[in-house]
Amino acid sequence: MQGGLTVSVHTQGTSSIVTIAGEIDVDSAAAVRDRLFECVERGSVRLVIDCSELDFCDSTGLNAFLAARLRAQAAGGAVHLVGVQPAVARVFEITGAVQGFTFHETLAEAVGE
Repeated sequence: MQGGLTVSVHTQGTSSIVTIAGEIDVDSAAAVRDRLFECVERGSVRLVIDCSELDFCDSTGLNAFLAARLRAQAAGGAVHLVGVQPAVARVFEITGAVQGFTFHETLAEAVGE
């Protein structure tokens, strides 16, 4: 991935657990979006995105999450966000995007649904 950004994916049933660490910005957002799309294309309609190590997300990163949500919903699934830090949560809040996602405090909570 770009710069200090890492994205790891593992599958659990029909869910993909995607762990993102670092910063999503204009240089890395497309790569994040593509990884999320790949999960849906492989049959994971439930995306669980662990954001507990995501330090920054600009509007292009938000757009990557929104695009992944649309792709998952079209396949009958959803996107769940875990451990969203205050700086990242602010981007979702000021744009009104919080309403399109399910937020969880812990990964165990998100996966246990």
